[in-house]
Amino acid sequence: MSVPAIEIENLTKDYPVGFWRKRMHRSLDHLSLEVEQGEVLGFLGPNGAGKTTTLKLLMGLIFPTAGTARIQGRSIDDVAMHRDIGYLPEQPYFYDYLTARELLDYYARFSGYPARERRERVARFLDLVGLASAADVQLRKFSKGMLQRAGIAQAILHDPQVVFFDEPMSGLDPIGRREVRDIILDLRRQGRTIFFSTHILSDAEMLCDRVAVLVGGKLQGVGAPGDIVSIEVQAMEILFELPAGRELPPELATQATKTGARYRIEVPEGELYPSLARLSNMGGKVLSVSPVRPTLEDYFLRLVGRGAPPTHSLEVVTR
Repeated sequence: MSVPAIEIENLTKDYPVGFWRKRMHRSLDHLSLEVEQGEVLGFLGPNGAGKTTTLKLLMGLIFPTAGTARIQGRSIDDVAMHRDIGYLPEQPYFYDYLTARELLDYYARFSGYPARERRERVARFLDLVGLASAADVQLRKFSKGMLQRAGIAQAILHDPQVVFFDEPMSGLDPIGRREVRDIILDLRRQGRTIFFSTHILSDAEMLCDRVAVLVGGKLQGVGAPGDIVSIEVQAMEILFELPAGRELPPELATQATKTGARYRIEVPEGELYPSLARLSNMGGKVLSVSPVRPTLEDYFLRLVGRGAPPTHSLEVVTR
């Protein structure tokens, strides 16, 4: 039986807060979790849930109050463990006056690659993340999205077996988001283990074998996205247009939302085809039909059993 890629046992982190009379705030509360070899696991939760704290603990950037973890069978206290992992922080900071090529060459030196291999490897990974045309531009002139791409390149430059991404889609435009998803899927095909945090449901749906949901520093559930996030279809949304001068009948008009010349209406899944037939008989032009699903925020509200939204709302990106 193979050793799990990541083993987390009762990992806990307390921080002192306050100025005069300090008190301890628990950012992470006895987290236990296993990630199998070659698995893509999404670490989901609202802002402030403890996702970044978890990643910093696993990277050895901060130290746990209690508990421990192992990566590839080695303790996170073992410095040599870092040779087999890659890490992209949520807000990477690099040397402003280096170019992207110089930055990756700098990181490649840590892995002991000779000069010729460094040049080939750096060029390949710059092309992989879409920075080939900006390879010799100083990082201080990069946009946030371009810096994110450079960060992804440095995280996977040395072909790590386990890769940690903290909000890897942050700051990227739609094209950049798709490119990052393709990179993660390619790493998965290569048998790498991917652990990434996000608060965007669509990323988890498209990429993850399993997701782990963290709320208030506590693990609330682990499972396949379809199970843990309850992404069953609630209704079907129809986007359509009507011929000039044609109006919706009153029973439909009360349910429809009009934006410009377009209408949106939600119908139960079982009534989809009768509704499409009715619109066709009216001369309506159907532009799209899409399922309506619960948002990740809805799931969290049910999970914590309270009616008020989390302190920081979640971003749910729809396509």
